[in-house]
Amino acid sequence: MKGSLVTIVERHGQDYISLTDMVKGFDGGNALIEQWMRGKDTILFLGIWEQLNNPSFNSLEFEGIKTEAGRNSFFLSAKKWVSLTAAVGLEARAGRYGGTFAHKDIAFEFGSWLSPEFKLYLIKEFQRLKDEEASSKSLDWSFQRTLAKVNYRIHTDAIKEHLLPPVLTRKQATQLYAGEADLLNMALFGHTASEWRQINSGLLGNMRDHATLEQLVVLSNMESINAVLIKQGSNAPDRLVQLNGIAISQMRSLLEGRSAQRILKNDPRKNKGRS
Repeated sequence: MKGSLVTIVERHGQDYISLTDMVKGFDGGNALIEQWMRGKDTILFLGIWEQLNNPSFNSLEFEGIKTEAGRNSFFLSAKKWVSLTAAVGLEARAGRYGGTFAHKDIAFEFGSWLSPEFKLYLIKEFQRLKDEEASSKSLDWSFQRTLAKVNYRIHTDAIKEHLLPPVLTRKQATQLYAGEADLLNMALFGHTASEWRQINSGLLGNMRDHATLEQLVVLSNMESINAVLIKQGSNAPDRLVQLNGIAISQMRSLLEGRSAQRILKNDPRKNKGRS
């Protein structure tokens, strides 16, 4: 009746409505559910719904039930219907929060049989709840999208400040270093091995042990490129300038690509429809 509290739960990814709650306030109570299920038209409706929505439905048992429906001795409960036909449109649950639940299509049909006015109220209330849910999801998606944009900006700023190799000065480029390893270190990390150890005296290992995956990828590329430049006769200062530019470009591409992948992975639009 108007003002009744009706439970709605999710089953098989669909909304199921408590028929037990629907009959509260009506004379007859739960007996009305069994009375409704005795009707031949009800059996036909339930059977057609299952055939359209349930590939495991036992049509042979359904034919037998359909033949018996309408007789004075005919009796059918939701539990018996599910047991005989493997139906999924109805569900009988025991316990404190149990009762008979039906897919919304079937619940609305039951509501129409119970009271046309009740069915109208039920449909309006159900739609109101779905509209509230959709609105909530929309607000949540907007918030997460805004947060993702903020996080993306914070991440890219951190890349620029901490992870991208510094642009070397002409003076640094013309200085001589102990070996080719330090030339690569300068191009990628902005420090020689000894300079890094002085700055990070509390850390174990060397600078490459603490490098990120992206830095190691770029370092591997730079080793190959440096070998080509050496074969071409390029001197150390010129190679350092070229390698530094390559390191900056490749690191920016790798890190910004990683940021984009994180945002796409967490984009709420990819998960729409799963709830």
